[in-house]
Formats: sequence, structure tokens, C-alpha cells
Amino acid sequence: MRPHPTLTARYASTEAKPEFVNRLFDKGAKHYDAIVDWGFLRSGAVYRRWVQQRHGLKLGDHVLDVACGTGLVAVEAAKILGTAENITCLDPSAGMLAVARTKLAAHFIQARAEVMPLADNLFDFLTMGYALRHVTDLEIAFCEYHRVLRPGGKVLILEVTKPAGRFFGFLFRIYFGRIYPWLTQLFTRSHDAREMMRYYWETMDACVPPSSVLDALRAAGFSEVKRCTALGLFSEYTAVKL
Repeated sequence: MRPHPTLTARYASTEAKPEFVNRLFDKGAKHYDAIVDWGFLRSGAVYRRWVQQRHGLKLGDHVLDVACGTGLVAVEAAKILGTAENITCLDPSAGMLAVARTKLAAHFIQARAEVMPLADNLFDFLTMGYALRHVTDLEIAFCEYHRVLRPGGKVLILEVTKPAGRFFGFLFRIYFGRIYPWLTQLFTRSHDAREMMRYYWETMDACVPPSSVLDALRAAGFSEVKRCTALGLFSEYTAVKL
């Protein structure tokens, strides 16, 4: 199951998507943290730590942060765990990983969510922060998540979801589709950063509905599949490997 239809204005086929996405994030990596910080009104770090605690991350857990980007989710996990020794950060973008390595002493792997060079049953907790739209196939990625989690392990996927209502959907489109990319260009003076955020919006706009994400988690073998929402905008998908 693809997270969204092929965006032919960006890449020609599903097979071409990973190379395009990697190149896009490699170029924009140095600007990413600042963009996300002010774009979400400096609330991101508090939310990332709070949501991981609320969904059960605890001392002693071994954590895999898939599509870790610049390490924003992993940094907050390390604060909960008191160490980064039990955290593995995985991302296909060398540029994003280079930034993440400056922040915490975790284990780093350059790889895609759909093909993870990791043994079975390694982790107690798996996170994915706002990168669901960038995989090529949800069910393949989720089967990998199921494989590397230990029995009883939990997956927590954070995502920004387009509101269903017309009015809030309009505001969402104006902010993420126009204002956010424009401000990104204004403050960074970077065409690459602006294009990264334009693509961010395009994938949110085209993303499959939450029900499809839940179905894909169930198809991968997960139980206790749920979706919580915050402010009608942030989706928290959780599931457990029995």
C-alpha cells in the first residue's frame, strides 16, 4: 500500500521515489531543525518527549527510531531513558544522519524502513516521527517494524494529518501549502529548504486516510492498533506485537 499516489511532478515512478526523497532531504538537512522549530511554534520538543512517555517508553527500553531525520524524536527519547546507548537511529538520508550524529551518542544506520539490516526481535519500542509519507509501501515497512520488535514491543508513529472539515482543511492548506514554504525561503534564503517544505505539504495533501494506515498495521500482524489525535491535527498511531 503506497502512502500516497505517485507525485509525477516530482519523480516518475514509485521506484524513483527513494532517490528523489534522499536527495531532497540531503540538501535541506542543515536547515531542517530551525524550520521545524519555528514552524511548529517551538512546541515540538515538549510534545515529542511527552507523547513517548504517554505511550509507554520507559527506562531500560531498547528503541529504534525509523526515519530519524536529524534526531529530533531520538533526542527526546534519550532524555526519558537517561542515555542514548539503547537507541538506534535509522534513516536513508546521509545528510540528515550527519546532523543527528552531532546531537546524541546513539547507534546510526543508513537504510530504508522497507529493508532494515537488523536482526529479529531486537527492540522494545519503535518510533517514526512525521516520515510515514516518505516510505514506498506501508505494509512492507510495517512488516519490517513487526519483525524487529520483541514480543510485547510497541510501535508509535507520529504524523501530521490533514483535517477533514472544510474550514480547518482550508487553513491547513494555506499554512502548510503556501505560508510555511514562503517563510522557509524568507528565513533560510535556501531554495532547497523551500522545496523540502513544499514537498512536505504535497505529501500531506495526498496521503491516504488514517483508516488505511490502521489497516496496513493490522495487515502487518500488529494487535491493539489505535489512533489518537491531538488538536485535530497530529495523529499518534500505536500498535503492539504480541
